[in-house]
Amino acid sequence: MRPALLLLTDSRLPAGGHAHSGGAERAVTSGAVHDVPSLAHFLRGRLRTAGAVAAALTAACTHASAGGGTVSWEALDAEVDARTASPAQREASRTQGRLLLRVARRIWPSPVLDELARAIPSPHHPLALGAAAHAAGCTPEEAALAAAYHAVTGPATAAVRLLGLDPVSVHAVLATLTPDLTAVATHACRPSDPLTPLEALGALPACSAPALDLLAEQHARAEVRLFIS
Repeated sequence: MRPALLLLTDSRLPAGGHAHSGGAERAVTSGAVHDVPSLAHFLRGRLRTAGAVAAALTAACTHASAGGGTVSWEALDAEVDARTASPAQREASRTQGRLLLRVARRIWPSPVLDELARAIPSPHHPLALGAAAHAAGCTPEEAALAAAYHAVTGPATAAVRLLGLDPVSVHAVLATLTPDLTAVATHACRPSDPLTPLEALGALPACSAPALDLLAEQHARAEVRLFIS
């Protein structure tokens, strides 16, 4: 594992990730998440749906960045749009992507990141993470692992702050998810041959999570919010 992966997944990276709860705030407000066991169910479900999709898309972007040719960022961005039903989640993804891209261009200067910024000033988060992972020297599987990690650690940290949960107990839950994180990252990097690049994009996971979509839309309309999403 490259040390750069630790920087990409560090919550202290100044890319605004701490301001997003990944649906946890609205889940807490609704009562769906109210203690450590219910948080564990929420995180496991999020990882296997939104997390799996984000991991596959991020890995695809890292793989495309390493191809040596011109990357069709618009096509990749459209694939994320097609897999993000909630407008609120799309906006949150682009906000996080824009901030991460800005930070990554300063930390890991790269023609790939410059090309992405020119093509899409506010890319979806998986695009920015995939390109940043390539610029940092990470493999597609490492990039997928970073995306899967983000899918659970952000909501977990938010739940600690919202409910006053024991942080050690919450991290114990995250520890139990490590085999799932590995499985999701590995599955995200399955060989696409003999598919064409276009067919490979269409074959990427498209797991739906209607509950997360509804939580995102409810959160966007809430008058009082501690997190952006």
